[in-house]
Order: sequence, then structure tokens, then C-alpha cells
Amino acid sequence: MVGDIPVDQIHHSETLARDAAHSVKTYPANYFRSFSSSRRGRAIPIVDVPVQLIVNSQDPYVRPYGYDQTARWVPRLWRRDIKAGHFSPMSHPQVMAAAVHDFADLADGKQPSRALLRAQVGRPRGYFGDTLVSVTGAGSGIGRETALAFAREGAEIVISDIDEATVKDTAAEIAARGGIAYPYVLDVSDAEAVEAFAERVSAEHGVPDIVVNNAGIGQAGRFLDTPAEQFDRVLAVNLGGVVNGCRAFGQRLVERGTGGHIVNVSSMAAYAPLQSLSAYCTSKAATYMFSDCLRAELDAAGVGLTTICPGVIDTNIVATTGFHAPGTDEEKIDGRRGQIDKMFALRSYGPDKVADAIVSAVKKKKPIRPVAPEAYALYGISRVLPQALRSTARLRVI
Repeated sequence: MVGDIPVDQIHHSETLARDAAHSVKTYPANYFRSFSSSRRGRAIPIVDVPVQLIVNSQDPYVRPYGYDQTARWVPRLWRRDIKAGHFSPMSHPQVMAAAVHDFADLADGKQPSRALLRAQVGRPRGYFGDTLVSVTGAGSGIGRETALAFAREGAEIVISDIDEATVKDTAAEIAARGGIAYPYVLDVSDAEAVEAFAERVSAEHGVPDIVVNNAGIGQAGRFLDTPAEQFDRVLAVNLGGVVNGCRAFGQRLVERGTGGHIVNVSSMAAYAPLQSLSAYCTSKAATYMFSDCLRAELDAAGVGLTTICPGVIDTNIVATTGFHAPGTDEEKIDGRRGQIDKMFALRSYGPDKVADAIVSAVKKKKPIRPVAPEAYALYGISRVLPQALRSTARLRVI
């Protein structure tokens, strides 16, 4: 291995020896010149031409912080940090080629790519300015608020939902606030549809830098009373939707080679079982574990992954949850639904707080983020007193 590259994958050009000789001369010439200039008090000249700096964050020989002051002498600077070692031209040739291509296009007067705009040092923008964010289930609740939150931070938003009217409403609200949003209709449980969606988004807008897999549905009732197709539908949306989104966009993020971030919305139900929510808890627990596994895999490519575990949040999920209790009067079920909905409303913990937590978690690269006091409390209990939660699993929602 040379760095992280197998030897049999390294092919040297005929000019290798000559290039190496020039490099050996270049390093000391630059270093000694800068040291001697500083000692004699001479100012280092300003380089007043566009310069693109590609920094290898995993380089054991040349550390990234060594480039932090470059902008002092290069006012027209673009900096790209990639998760690569010293031999990045060999380990990440497609990334290097794309960066050079982008920069050459800029020199030719073409419109800069979003990635190049983001790389421009000193360019004023919001925290997520020149960033593309995809959010599923963005027609209402947590998805809608998450799209609005990222838009406030300067991001362009790709929003999707199975309900065309609601996702267009979200896009209109973002536009009314001065943001940019692209609405799409999507059933996240359909793997082929998600792949086609990812292909279309990547072609029309570029690969999203941040992907939020949020779409989900609820289901309440004893397992033995729940029709198989309804149980499977919860798994298909809540787990399958996350898997489909991660496969479609995760592959593109890895191939792009410049990092990114995925957010998978799970729930405190992932570690707090309830017998009346077997389908929902199962789907969220599987999402939690899937995210833990995928996080380790994506880390090598510089792609982060955050699992969000909201607690009791005042959204419309109760109204859209299927309640199944054979032999129970429908009026009684509706009354119970109303009681739970009222409890969620009285909790006064809205989806905007979950959205803020998602944005914060992406900024801080948090692997797991419970949201709301009860989610934190149950997360801790699940680690130290799991038997207590197995006991509370006997509680019934309906």
C-alpha cells in the first residue's frame, strides 16, 4: 500500500523521475524562501490571481492547518478540503479532475458550480449558503420545519412528499421568505421511484450536500390485531424509505468524493418499546441500528450521518396514524385519538424545535441526537436500566 492505495493500482507516467526531481527542489525553495523573508522583515508578495487550493485532510505529512493563513497573501482564493491522504491525485482522481474542471470553467467566464461557490474563501453567505439540502416528508410537520430551517441558513432546498399540494405549499412558503425550493412528489417506500428521484435531482440541481430522510407514518394497535399489509406498510415507509434514500443519495455522495451529510429521522420509540406501537417501534429501532452501521461505512468517504430521535412532538402524526382495535367502537377509538392528540398539543413541543436540533446536529456532526427531555431521559434509561423500559412496554396506547 502507498498511503491508502493498493500498489497494483498505481501506474506511473514516463515523466515521474523528472517530476519528482522538480518537486524535491520546489519544497525547500518555498520553505527556505518564506523563512528568510520573514527573518529579514520583507513582506511576502500578494498573489493577485485566482488560486484553487485542494487540502487533503488526512495527509500525515502536510497538515491542513498549514494552509489556514493562505488567504492573507492570496485574496482570490478557493479552498476545497477533501478526506484524502498525501497521494490524493492517485486515490481521488475523479475529485481532482472535477475540481480542475470547475476552476477552468470559472476562468473561462462560465457560471461557477455550487461547490465552487462554497469553496470561495471570504464570500459572504449564510452558514449553509451554496449548499443543496434534500428533505423528504416536507409537506408537513418535522419535514416542513426542517426545510424552512435550512432555507433560513441560506441553503437551497429539494423537498419531496407523497402529497403534492402540501409540498408545493412548503415550497411557496420558502419562496415567500426569500429562499429557493424545488418541490417533488415522492413515495419513499418505492425504491425505483427514489432512485429515479435521486437521478433527476442530481441532473437538474446537483448531488445534495445534505440528505434528510424524514418521511414516516404511524400505526397503533396490538400486533396480532394489525393486518399484515398495514404492518408491512409502516416498515416500507419508515425503514424502507430511509434505506432507499441512503442507497440512492449515499452512493452519489461517495462517488462525488467531497463529503456530505445524511440525517435519518428515527424516534425515541427506537429504544422505548410499547406493545401498542409494535410496527412503529420496530421500524424506528431498525432505522436506528441501520444508521449506526451505515455511519461507520460512510465515514471513510467523509460523509457524516446523524440519527435524530424525537420525543413527544406536536405534529399531525396522531391524526394520520392508523388505530386498530377489533371489537372496539369506532367512536371510542376516535375519542382515544383525540385524547392523544390533545396530549401532544399540550406538550407544546413543536416540530420547529426538532428542525433546529437537526440543523445544529449537522453543524456539529453529531452521530445521535435525541430531541426533547423525555427522549434524552429514555435514551439514558435504555443504556443503564433496560429492564425498566421492558416493563413500561406493557402500557397500552389504545
